[in-house]
Amino acid sequence: MPFRLFGIRQSRMNPNTCTICELMFSRVMKTRKVTIDATILFADLRGYTNLSQSLSQDAMSDLLDAFYDECASAIWEYDGIVNKTIGDAIMAVFNFPIRRDDHAVLAVRAARKIQLRWTAKRETLATAARLSNEELGVGVGIDSGELSFGEFGRSHRDLTAIGTVVNLASRAQSAAKAGKILVTQAVYERSQSDLMGSQAEKYQLKGFETPIELYPA
Repeated sequence: MPFRLFGIRQSRMNPNTCTICELMFSRVMKTRKVTIDATILFADLRGYTNLSQSLSQDAMSDLLDAFYDECASAIWEYDGIVNKTIGDAIMAVFNFPIRRDDHAVLAVRAARKIQLRWTAKRETLATAARLSNEELGVGVGIDSGELSFGEFGRSHRDLTAIGTVVNLASRAQSAAKAGKILVTQAVYERSQSDLMGSQAEKYQLKGFETPIELYPA
């Protein structure tokens, strides 16, 4: 309550942090963006566009709410922040503002928890909407490395991350089949203890001239 009197509340990006973290760039660090080492996770709800043509608006809204909630709970459990929700996808950042040396490992574990939580949740949703489980799968992609995080734009400011790491994580998510997780070489090197026996495959990703090796997690 004392914090709320001064306008300080739990951050919507991660309830384990507060709104001060969201304002640190302009009010504390006196800069609009910083370069950080972080891990980016993208999760996408497969089949959402097709389902929107057959389900009611209320049913689609309930489905998306459930997807966001399950993803967020898994991400927060492993000290990530939910940075963006983009249609039927969610973007998470690990290692900012909660600093963790093992942020790549935490992102992999969060991705696995997303799949576990969603597998349990979608059975109920599929039954209620008279759908098959295969129509409600989730694909996840993860990359790790140096990126820019801060406020971008002037007329419309957006607190987010940009860089090749973000792009590659997004493309890896696009390549991941429903129920699967794909991680980059950078994530594999930082998370080998959690990825024992994982064998890389080459993928031709949009926007990248040469094939990229991705590891199943």
